[in-house]
Amino acid sequence: MPAVVVFALLMVLQFVAMSPVQAASAGQYLTVDEFLSLGFGEDAKPEPKVLWLTPALKARIKTIRGKEFPLLRVRYWQLGQKTAWILEEIGKEMPITIGVVVDLDSADGKSLAVSRVDILAFRESRGWEVRHDFFTEQFKGAVLVRDDILSQHIDGITGATLSVRAVKQVARIALLLA
Repeated sequence: MPAVVVFALLMVLQFVAMSPVQAASAGQYLTVDEFLSLGFGEDAKPEPKVLWLTPALKARIKTIRGKEFPLLRVRYWQLGQKTAWILEEIGKEMPITIGVVVDLDSADGKSLAVSRVDILAFRESRGWEVRHDFFTEQFKGAVLVRDDILSQHIDGITGATLSVRAVKQVARIALLLA
């Protein structure tokens, strides 16, 4: 059998073997309503609001992202001091839809801190591990410190570097917007 044919068959077998894994990793994990129920409680029904982004705010977001933020306004939900933000950030090639709930820091009761991070939709073939609690729980209690950096270290995941970076950026942006 010619080497080209063998190579082609191996490529087809590799694709077939990977397809179920890729199909299982990408997908819709939470709807907006489910995320809001987790963040605010099942009985709470906060109304959506809109935050118009000023040039100064867009500049700070650009510093976090390393590129322009494409939106002029951002929709969010608020109930008392607690806000919920649903933002998208590119992992490697596709957007990841990430929800972040920001509330008063339980430690000091004054500053705003992350109280919840959830992956609503993941569209990449790699890096889907960021949706699991072992990763998202690391963000609880994080606040912004100098230069819009998170106050605590977030451990990465081998093979999910770009997805981890995307979630960290969205958490920073949500804290900034809150």
